[in-house]
Amino acid sequence: MNADKTVKLADYVFDYIKKLGVKDIFMLSGGGCMHLCDSLGRSGINYICCLHEQGATIAALAYSHYKNDLGVALVTTGPGSTNALTGVAGAWAESAPLMIISGQVKTADISGKSGVRMLGFQEAPTVDIVKPVTKYAVTVSDPRKIKYHLDKAVHIAKSGRPGPVWIDIPLDVQAAKINPAKLKGFKPAKEPARSLKKEALRVLSMIEKSQRPVIMAGYGIRISGAVNDFLKLIKMLGIPVLTTWKGADLLTDENPYFYGRPGTAGQRGANFILQNSDLFISLGARLDFGQIGYEHSSFAREAKKVIVDIDPAELNKFRFKIDMPINDDCGDLIREMLLLKPSPKNCRAWLDYCSQVNEKYPVVLPQYRKKKKYISTYVLAEEISRNMMNGDIFVPGSSGMCSDIPMQVFKFKKDQRSLNSPGIGSMGFGVPSALGACVASGKKRVICTNGDGGFQLNIQELETIRRLNLPVKFFVLNNDGYASIKTTQRNYFGGFYVGSNSTSGVTLPDTIKIAQAYGFKAFYLDKTSAIKKVIKKILNSKGPAICEVMIDPMEAVAPKVSSAVEADGKMFSKPLEDLYPFLPRPEFLKNMIIKPIKEG
Repeated sequence: MNADKTVKLADYVFDYIKKLGVKDIFMLSGGGCMHLCDSLGRSGINYICCLHEQGATIAALAYSHYKNDLGVALVTTGPGSTNALTGVAGAWAESAPLMIISGQVKTADISGKSGVRMLGFQEAPTVDIVKPVTKYAVTVSDPRKIKYHLDKAVHIAKSGRPGPVWIDIPLDVQAAKINPAKLKGFKPAKEPARSLKKEALRVLSMIEKSQRPVIMAGYGIRISGAVNDFLKLIKMLGIPVLTTWKGADLLTDENPYFYGRPGTAGQRGANFILQNSDLFISLGARLDFGQIGYEHSSFAREAKKVIVDIDPAELNKFRFKIDMPINDDCGDLIREMLLLKPSPKNCRAWLDYCSQVNEKYPVVLPQYRKKKKYISTYVLAEEISRNMMNGDIFVPGSSGMCSDIPMQVFKFKKDQRSLNSPGIGSMGFGVPSALGACVASGKKRVICTNGDGGFQLNIQELETIRRLNLPVKFFVLNNDGYASIKTTQRNYFGGFYVGSNSTSGVTLPDTIKIAQAYGFKAFYLDKTSAIKKVIKKILNSKGPAICEVMIDPMEAVAPKVSSAVEADGKMFSKPLEDLYPFLPRPEFLKNMIIKPIKEG
């Protein structure tokens, strides 16, 4: 490089990002990022013009999830930056390396510590706003430090527990001339080499001494780049494996050691397996309330617990004893265990129990298939899963029936991916997440189940999907509003609805007319007998498509953890093994290996 050659800082930024291997950036242009927009357009990087900054950042988050690498979004100053916050909060919760580059008013127009609320046009204290949900956030005030900030941001975003970073660049700094040859970078401190051989030996010893071991496989396995090593390890060990929702695509349904996805809205059989274990090994799973229930004391209560997490705060949050906490990369432990070449565990009786309890309690019940007036979401999810092909991508809405039920029902096949954001669980993730996943995959087929309520949030990105002619297939559940809120109001407030359906203030537009307005192929499904034919037709259609599915407005997620009332009137949360609808007590007790919790 010519030692005296100068370039515009904005040009340098996107040349830097291009050299990282980033091929696509999601953006929404604005005056506050005009130099950045111009430079992005000239950089050769493919840019996707979204129609709302929240859509852009959520799409970049899904892109990051699919690639297991940096996702990037460009937004403008002030409202452009505040609009982007939800996607960033999602990346913070879901451990995704996401970089937001934002414009900012000129350095001279930043109010700073002056006491003035706003000095520059569309100014906002962006860094102060985003700091709580980013690993690194900075306003670049000195053009000569741009390489330092980019180096530091990328390193921090991708190291340790990944997460979002934010680079805020004022207009005058965007336009500044810099000499790349004279820029100083950021050099991270070298991490001391650490062997996990001792820990690996101890875990293998605990497995050998146990009678009912189980592994909980989380998304951290994928983040650590250890998916293939993990598959080799469980084949060697020969013990049952459960997955989190984020880790749902780690194992195919045909894997002989896969036994389900437990949780507060989990599979009944998987929950029995988890709770009856005598050794619980968690690899790269956050183990939030949705995964382990609300009463920590009842979780896997007779099991020794090994929990591997790269974030020490996650290990310190539990209100139960961890017999072996390992604050490290789960991938390093997996690889260390592989090197020790463990022998298969002889636990035939335990494996037989796991198979039997899963067979005894299928998620999709016969009565769901007999509905005539409406379609059951369980039957819909089952048929979608059955017709999806190897390599397809599934993107559920991030909360409610459109997410919970497919996660109970789906049977994943080879090379399929599931991309969801259950941590922040926001309505409005479905459409832009499908967009980001499809772009990241090179236009593989994406199937998205979305509620009719959540579908309205970020609906504008349907135009982006149409413009790019992406093969995204939406199944929109028409259940008259917000199903999860309606269920809560029925269960806890005597069916007094407020802001949850058409009788309580929430009305939603005609999905078919929306599909037609956006230029999508439109389908309508209201009969169980037509499910197979219509789903095949939709999945085999070219380009984007929307199918409105008429769902029973009273359908709820089941089985699910519920509360019960004690003799003195106090409410308490049932343990994970005791899901609603409650089994008859003799049948429930027959499934229990450990001592049941005494109630009342």
